[in-house]
Amino acid sequence: MQASYSIGRAARLLGVSPDTVRRWADAGRIPTRRDEAGKRIVEGTDLAAFSVTLASEGSGEEAAYTSARNAFPGIITAVKLGDVAAQVEIQAGPHRLVSLLTREAVEELGLTVGMEAVARVKATNVHIDRA
Repeated sequence: MQASYSIGRAARLLGVSPDTVRRWADAGRIPTRRDEAGKRIVEGTDLAAFSVTLASEGSGEEAAYTSARNAFPGIITAVKLGDVAAQVEIQAGPHRLVSLLTREAVEELGLTVGMEAVARVKATNVHIDRA
């Protein structure tokens, strides 16, 4: 099942206000649809692609995510599986984080593009938590 996000949750993942996401949707920058209750929803894969585009544009602002525990909530933008190893990329606001882990770990966590996740950085390792 593909992940989808409310406007508010998408805004938190992008590090902007819900009004900004609504304006982007109205301008056609990010596709949305209406759920059964009539609320706007952003598909996970669309949010992933848009987050990469947004980060490449650069905002000139300070990073939106800071944590004493080095946690970077974001959205998975790429999953590359090898026979044994895997690479997972997360866009966390303006930050692109890449984690190398086992294929088995990726499969056990069910990590897919468009899924919300948290990258935890410790020294030179990036650990992925499913959100």
